[in-house]
Amino acid sequence: MFVISAVLTVLAVVLTVMFGLKFGIDFKGGSVIEVSFDDQRPTAQELEAVVSPLNGVNNISISLAAESDAIIRLNDINEQTHQVVISSLADKFGGVTENRFDSIGPTIGNELRRKSITSITILLLAVTFYIAFVFRKLSGVLSPWAVSLAALGALIHDIIVPAGVFALLGHYYGIEVTGVFVAAALTILGYSLSDSVVVFDRVRENVLKLGSKENFGELVHKSVMQTLIRSLNTTFAALLSLIAIFFFGGESIKYFSLALIIGIFCGAYSSIFVAAPILVWLGKRRKR
Repeated sequence: MFVISAVLTVLAVVLTVMFGLKFGIDFKGGSVIEVSFDDQRPTAQELEAVVSPLNGVNNISISLAAESDAIIRLNDINEQTHQVVISSLADKFGGVTENRFDSIGPTIGNELRRKSITSITILLLAVTFYIAFVFRKLSGVLSPWAVSLAALGALIHDIIVPAGVFALLGHYYGIEVTGVFVAAALTILGYSLSDSVVVFDRVRENVLKLGSKENFGELVHKSVMQTLIRSLNTTFAALLSLIAIFFFGGESIKYFSLALIIGIFCGAYSSIFVAAPILVWLGKRRKR
């Protein structure tokens, strides 16, 4: 299973490098107009045919939502162009109701991207020192920094796999990575860390109880089995809620919930099949 995890991680990295993440306006700047149609909703091609010839409009991307909504993404436009877009849609397709208009300049988008990377980096560093401090009592059997490394391995796995999936979805289906993806990534890291800490804490209890009387690999396996039901129940309950949000929560949070579904599944998986094997491997190296 650890080999499968490594293959998935490498594949996700390859997909991310090949296709790249399709950043939304949150990161690269631009405008989003969400509208509803009173009559029959036109197709994305019909909408693009109306909006693309307008002055000051380029980089158009249109997606349909719900039964009568459409989301139009384009370059950063001013208020005058915004009103021209709405009036052109109303003249062509009849009753149009504007639900949302957001516009972000490229400078703000770059700043958000930089701060997002910074926040994830700070979190990973904080996790490293926190885990080493909390599990310092394992130093007789295993270096606390090895526990931190095992937790980091699981966290990196849990963030790279969803990134690879979104790179693939962005390339073939035009799904964009927005600010909510960063929120999802931080949530995934927190969930994955929590799941790994539960396993590590049981390892610590068993080490303090049994010391070095038992083979370390067998002790970690016993700890995993003792926490397995708890991990499965927690993950299953969380996934039920997220699947409901994905199907019934609306377009604006649909891919936020998808990122969480992938990440939380990976988090439960990695605490057993990534963090635990790394812990055992590092324990054997120290023993040698």
